[in-house]
Amino acid sequence: MSPFELHAQLLSIIKPYVPEPELLEQVNEDSDFLRDLKINSAHMIDVVLDVEEAFDIRIEDEDAEKLKTVGDALRLISSLTGQ
Repeated sequence: MSPFELHAQLLSIIKPYVPEPELLEQVNEDSDFLRDLKINSAHMIDVVLDVEEAFDIRIEDEDAEKLKTVGDALRLISSLTGQ
């Protein structure tokens, strides 16, 4: 999976949890899930579960707590999938 495909798949996963769709237009690796995309902390658990299912990976709790930005998620997914 290319970095572009990985990014696109991650965006499709987080899209339902972003309360203001226009926020997705400016997403980059520095976009903070809570501050910039306004995904609440309860929904971040759903995002982690959805990522695990979509990529067939297991994210440890301590790694999930470190997911602050889109870039953090992309790097973690890449490392766990061997991309």
